[in-house]
Amino acid sequence: MIRKKRVMKMRTGGAISILFSLLISTGAMSGETTTSKQHKTSWDFEKVQIGKLPSGWKVEATNPKGPLATWKVMRDKTAPRGSHVLSLTSTNHNFGGTFNLCWTNDVSFLNGEIEVRLKANKGKEDQGGGIIWRVKDKNNYYVARFNPLESNFRIYYVHDGARKTLASARISLPAGKWITMKITQHGNRFQGFLNGKKLLQETDDLFKKPGGVGLWTKADARTSFDGFTVHKTSK
Repeated sequence: MIRKKRVMKMRTGGAISILFSLLISTGAMSGETTTSKQHKTSWDFEKVQIGKLPSGWKVEATNPKGPLATWKVMRDKTAPRGSHVLSLTSTNHNFGGTFNLCWTNDVSFLNGEIEVRLKANKGKEDQGGGIIWRVKDKNNYYVARFNPLESNFRIYYVHDGARKTLASARISLPAGKWITMKITQHGNRFQGFLNGKKLLQETDDLFKKPGGVGLWTKADARTSFDGFTVHKTSK
């Protein structure tokens, strides 16, 4: 009986140790969850300290003139997932040609889906923002963005700091309200969705290799983001 109890205790302790290791490796201890079977990674920012960035994320800019923008996790009672959001709270510059980036290369994305909730808070020259993917560096990536001031949803590439429109659609959605943006990428084909409605579809061959993922605004657009999810597929 004593031997059986010792064996059971060792097995239980081992199971707890394995479970704890899995929680750390999947990011569940830091507000990030990963499902390896589906290659799915998501951030709800709930376990990120207020005023900080998620682990592995960095702030950069394309065509900067002046200081980098301030990005940090904030409390927002209207957040669709919990009460923490990742926000650009201050642009710290007044150059209309600057693209403000907050991104990570801890996740390497080639094909699949990326989804985020976003809320356009403020901005006189620009508002809104969106998703960047297949990011090579701060000057080379794809970007999908919604701008309520212009009432449009677009996908661009940014190559060596220069932006080119790949697809555009007219849509009117109010600023200050949460919307859901999703992009899908399969090979050179991509689609763009807002609030579940497909609005954009195009092909492009510029960035063929996997790259980082993240969030984007332009000029003085101050925007909040929540529920950032990357679902990678093999095709």
